[in-house]
Amino acid sequence: MKQIKTACRTISQHPIFMNVIIGLILVNAVLVGLETYEAIASRYATLIYILDQILLWVFTIEIIIRLIGSTSLKAFFTDPWSLFDFIIVASGHILVGAYYVTVLRILRVLRVLRAISIVPSLRRMVNALLLTIPSMGTILLLLSLFFYIYGVIGTTLFKDVAPEYFGSLHASLLTLFQVVTLESWASGVMRPILAEDPSSWWFFVTFILVGTFVIFNLFVGVVVNNVEEANAEERPSPTEVKLAEVQKELEDIKELLKKNSSNDVGKS
Repeated sequence: MKQIKTACRTISQHPIFMNVIIGLILVNAVLVGLETYEAIASRYATLIYILDQILLWVFTIEIIIRLIGSTSLKAFFTDPWSLFDFIIVASGHILVGAYYVTVLRILRVLRVLRAISIVPSLRRMVNALLLTIPSMGTILLLLSLFFYIYGVIGTTLFKDVAPEYFGSLHASLLTLFQVVTLESWASGVMRPILAEDPSSWWFFVTFILVGTFVIFNLFVGVVVNNVEEANAEERPSPTEVKLAEVQKELEDIKELLKKNSSNDVGKS
């Protein structure tokens, strides 16, 4: 049993094995895309179904190999990415039948997301984005206050000038969202209002400067910082590696000194 476990661990960690799984995930993505074309889906329905079933069983064997090769069942299921892969693959076997056709199609699309759990660089990026969630809370609160203040001001000032954009608070918030994305904000929103109210330029200019160039850059800064931290955790610098080696050597020296002192006490 130990030999089987070692062999499965070796296979699951081999680059060729990983590359084959990535390739099959991409093939699965192509099949899902082809299914969206009615002409292809109706003509090659049987072939697509057979290929899908083959892929499902290949992914099932992959999960079994990884499960056997893991240090323990607890270690496998406590790893979020392994649990995600297991749920996606297991759902393909559990949800079977005509009633679940739409669900099964969605699950086949979700199999493409397994590329994230397989490719280390993608996994690091997603982990970094997840690390940004606590920091994003404060920035989102600041952005919400900023939008609300400008939404109320915009509704008060331009309700009669441009009711289609600033006729109500929720309409103003939707307009400001369009403005902050810089999508047709000048020609579509600002110019018509500026023609009616020449002094309205300050509203849009200050909103763009603060909203787009300041607050949105805070989002980018937080994401970049967390990506660097995630990379540093997986790829420590030479200094950190050297410090870890020195620390280990000091621990070994402490253990040796303890043994020598205990031997001296025993002799005395």
